[in-house]
Amino acid sequence: MSSTSQPTLPGPESRWRCARCGNLTRFDVTRRSRVTEFWHFDLPGKPRVESVEVHEDQVEQVRCRWCDSVDDVEVVPRGGSEEP
Repeated sequence: MSSTSQPTLPGPESRWRCARCGNLTRFDVTRRSRVTEFWHFDLPGKPRVESVEVHEDQVEQVRCRWCDSVDDVEVVPRGGSEEP
């Protein structure tokens, strides 16, 4: 994922991988979201979010937690998802 392209979330058959260090499990993801939430407060005042409507959700950056790379994180097929 180069710094000029828009990062994407992996789907059910894919995952992120850092091409620099091989990391498959630890990433810092910066996202911009715009949502409407329905908050319900009980009588003592404790809130609970009962529904969320997502209007916009954009991944701005994915950074490898191991080597701190941004430009080397890519979406690859998830291992074990192929049928024999």
